[in-house]
Amino acid sequence: MPCVGGIEAGGSKFVCAVGSRPDDLEVGEVPTTTPEETIKRTVEFFKTRQPVSAIGIGSFGPIDPNPASPTFGFITATPKLAWRNFNFAGAIREALGVKVAFDTDVNAAALGEFRWGAARDLGNFLYLTVGTGVGGGGMVNGRLMHGRTHPEMGHIRIPHDRELDPFAGTCPYHGDCLEGLACAPAIRARWGQAGESLPDDHQAWDLEAQYLALGIASWICTLSPQRIVLGGGVLSRKKLYPLVQSKVGELLNGYVEAPEIVPPTLGSRAGVLGAIALALAL
Repeated sequence: MPCVGGIEAGGSKFVCAVGSRPDDLEVGEVPTTTPEETIKRTVEFFKTRQPVSAIGIGSFGPIDPNPASPTFGFITATPKLAWRNFNFAGAIREALGVKVAFDTDVNAAALGEFRWGAARDLGNFLYLTVGTGVGGGGMVNGRLMHGRTHPEMGHIRIPHDRELDPFAGTCPYHGDCLEGLACAPAIRARWGQAGESLPDDHQAWDLEAQYLALGIASWICTLSPQRIVLGGGVLSRKKLYPLVQSKVGELLNGYVEAPEIVPPTLGSRAGVLGAIALALAL
């Protein structure tokens, strides 16, 4: 296979890689600071490795992933103000002189899991990540999810019982959307400490599972996925998997069968491997 590059662009770091499959990657990390500094260091990573024929980018968003759009490759209305309306794909293309594929970080991770991981050969599945934010992507009929733009699954509105949970939420746009109630910063703000510091029997995990199940049950009813791949830093708390699966079953109440909810096979490499897969498809 040709050697290509991949960039998983996250809010705190860029993971960059050169290779063509899971077992031949050369990987490095660049802190996410200003666009100028981050792009400079990313370009340096690729210029000091073997030449690549194309680069795939899976980026935090919102983004414009439509190749026919005049703002294709831009990060758009992101809360990270320095990156708002930044021509990300264009900057990489101009600096390295190669073809560039561009999609969301979660769609890229979904593609990685489709090609090499937990969703291998499935035509309809969801990939969800719960960490600094809540994001979703996946495939419908064998194609990555796109429409007018791309899925923003973390920003759906879910039932919020303010007597049970008076927390207002952390989303700067919507307050108590799913992301605002269930992301890692929300856990920290609600309970006064990071999730990794909370014990397994803390009430935080039952509440977290309930919020995730509310979102997942809605997506099951609308998108009918064959499997749900659920990852991100919050899901390092392994007890969440059976909790979420059980609560999804309760919410669906036998009306439709809940698909299997599984961790990503590729783990933390799902995003950058998905970016490699994007580049291979060019």
